[in-house]
Amino acid sequence: MRILVVASTMAEIDTFQAQNTESEIDILITGVGMVATTFRLTKVLSQNDYDIVVNAGIAGAFFKKFEIGEVVEVRSEQFPEIGVEDDNSFISIFELGLLGANEYPFQKEKLTNPDTGIPNLKLVDGVTVNKVHGNNLSIQKVVDQFSPDVESMEGAAVAFVCLQENIKFIQIRAISNYVEKRNKSAWNVPLAVRNLNIVLEKLVFKLRVDS
Repeated sequence: MRILVVASTMAEIDTFQAQNTESEIDILITGVGMVATTFRLTKVLSQNDYDIVVNAGIAGAFFKKFEIGEVVEVRSEQFPEIGVEDDNSFISIFELGLLGANEYPFQKEKLTNPDTGIPNLKLVDGVTVNKVHGNNLSIQKVVDQFSPDVESMEGAAVAFVCLQENIKFIQIRAISNYVEKRNKSAWNVPLAVRNLNIVLEKLVFKLRVDS
């Protein structure tokens, strides 16, 4: 089985990268954000054949029911910034009629992964943003309109490309912080990265064994 592990920065998967000696496992560092991720992932997939893409990274959680350092599996993604502002309201591209709610690869306005269910990981819904939320009003608006559990800056880009290319994919995220008024003293990136790498190593091993 050929596996492509995708992360935005090497720092997020440094331990996994250092221990990876398998020729059938490639690592792609895309850079931060959905634009860089879309470009680099599309380019790599156009030049290589993979059985599955594993997207690994850290994320912010919207709710305290998730523990800092907890690793979750993302089952769906949304782009909450594609649309227009109408005074204090946001109108999505689906509400504008520019894209159908079930127009491929979307299902009910979401990018839904048909292959989920990693044992012992909670399934969550994500949003992917260019601007990480740090304002109470904007946080409440995105929660009310999109009902996300977590946010990242790359997840939906990976989901969009893989669904378009008909390639299986998995997205795992470790919670490094809560989505709130920016307070880096409450973040724990080292813990999130450590737990992410532990789960990533076990996941990739299982994929290889089960193939």
